[in-house]
Amino acid sequence: MRISAMVVARCAGVVVPVAVFALSAGAQTLNPAFASDYTITDLGSVPALPPRYGGMAFKQGDPNTLLIGGFANAANGAMYAVSVVRDAENHITGFNGDAAYFADAAYNDGGVAYDPSGSVLFTSRWPVNQVGQLKPGSTATDKIIDLGALGVPGGHAALNFPPAGFPGSGRLKMSSWSGGEWFDARIVPDGTGTFDIVDVTQVTDATLPGGPEGFTYVPFGSTGFTHPSMLVSEYSAGNVAVYQMDSNGDPIVSSRQDFITGLSGAEGAVIDPMTGDFLFSTFGGGDRIVVVSGFEIPAPGAVSILALGGIATLRRRR
Repeated sequence: MRISAMVVARCAGVVVPVAVFALSAGAQTLNPAFASDYTITDLGSVPALPPRYGGMAFKQGDPNTLLIGGFANAANGAMYAVSVVRDAENHITGFNGDAAYFADAAYNDGGVAYDPSGSVLFTSRWPVNQVGQLKPGSTATDKIIDLGALGVPGGHAALNFPPAGFPGSGRLKMSSWSGGEWFDARIVPDGTGTFDIVDVTQVTDATLPGGPEGFTYVPFGSTGFTHPSMLVSEYSAGNVAVYQMDSNGDPIVSSRQDFITGLSGAEGAVIDPMTGDFLFSTFGGGDRIVVVSGFEIPAPGAVSILALGGIATLRRRR
């Protein structure tokens, strides 16, 4: 049974409300090591978005539209689209109008990401242990892959692709809830506009604690991050954690640090392509979107210098 102590219980794909608590302003606490450089803003709930939020992605080619799962983990789950409001420095401050149905995404969970070419939207499907794929313009899932047939035990919950310049760039990374099993794989075109998943390998020394859900990648040059790193929403623990990445793009478990504590139902994870801000959603916990500002965003074409253990980037001016 999947449980958030304060919010919901999930059992056999059925979501049972227990209690709902909004995130109080003092509940979310940044690790003191990061508190002087980063700030948290609770954007609240998305208007008209059904409860039990899933993962998120910015719509390909439209950074002012956020895609986010509603009715997560349920058969009637779907992706919804909502326009964001930005301030003079392009930071997201709220939502413009109601969320609107975008496409079917049954059983959507913490993982929502476009393939490296930016054409196909991948969605994690929990508890059915599947990956769904949506072609551009589709409103129904175009392809469903059964991960059990590829050697992934039940529980697949999240996925993402390390961006260009990161170790493991372009490979498919997947994690499971609640055991935190971590998998590396490749995707190959199947000739129909979608992809097959091949060469699936469990990375046994990268099993993550905390009941991981959505994960994303820290923009190069961000203060306090001297190595390629990733942010992981820890649903079970009520945290967001940060990990350094190894040369294959997998998390180094021994490097784990708390980034944010005091959460309830941390679920999705995405980086704002315009500002580098980190956004995460909550499954329960008031069903909210939280944004963390202070990250850098590299200039186009900036790459990491992995051999030197450092990062080359052009930093935007705050």
